[in-house]
Amino acid sequence: MLPFFGFFAALATSLWAGNIDNARQLYQRTAYEAALRALGAEGSQDAMVLLLAGQIYYQLGKYQEASEQLEKASELQPGSAEIFLWLGRSLGRRAEASSFLTAPGYARRCREALEQAVALNGKHLEAMSDLATFYLEAPGFLGGGLEKAANLASRIASLDAAAGHSVQARIAEKRQDFSGAEAHLQQAAEMAPRQIDRLIDLAKFLARRGKVQQSEQALATAAEVAPESPKLLFTRAEMYIQRQRNLKEAQMLLRRYLQMPLTPEDPPRRDAERLLAQSGR
Repeated sequence: MLPFFGFFAALATSLWAGNIDNARQLYQRTAYEAALRALGAEGSQDAMVLLLAGQIYYQLGKYQEASEQLEKASELQPGSAEIFLWLGRSLGRRAEASSFLTAPGYARRCREALEQAVALNGKHLEAMSDLATFYLEAPGFLGGGLEKAANLASRIASLDAAAGHSVQARIAEKRQDFSGAEAHLQQAAEMAPRQIDRLIDLAKFLARRGKVQQSEQALATAAEVAPESPKLLFTRAEMYIQRQRNLKEAQMLLRRYLQMPLTPEDPPRRDAERLLAQSGR
């Protein structure tokens, strides 16, 4: 009987591998519902299957389901920084959407998960960046603090100088050192001229400071680097709507955005639809 059991086990493993590969392809095309169906994660004891299920639920805005899948994944594979990163993200979203009674608990668990991700992999830039964001935004009684963020910014800078400047800019802005923040953002953009996220960060900061012309120039530079970037279209439309100007152009940009092939790194379609409705269509 044992050879048969071995055959069936190998067959099951092969089927799961096919499911997850197909689901990952659908996930990368933002076909999240289809990815979830293809994955068939219910009852799975495979940490990678549960990680992908958690990521899919997260992208669908179903943060409770995401955190539940990721909790299971973390128990099955407690040495994975990637799992703890996504667990922290999902718990952070649950904190944002929760009542004042339950939000602190989710926030603390978010911090613990992100700190665990960084402890497991001290070179995981996404985990370090997310943890720095937590330290910047959370109050001290939940474990936040500018000094913690500054210490982490130094570690990030040792791995990626441009990313380090981005975090240092946010710290400076929190301290109301606006000239310092702008200088850090300019340095980040100069160090990584092909990364449009750095130019987008600079443009948003300049807009917040009322430097509209300079903000537009930063966006124009980003458009020269990546003229077909969906994220850039979304950002421009979002900034127009926030300032209540060029609303017709913003609507055009958002409609174009919604027709583009997106990836999980781009803002969700539901956010573009929300902005479109906010603009008056």
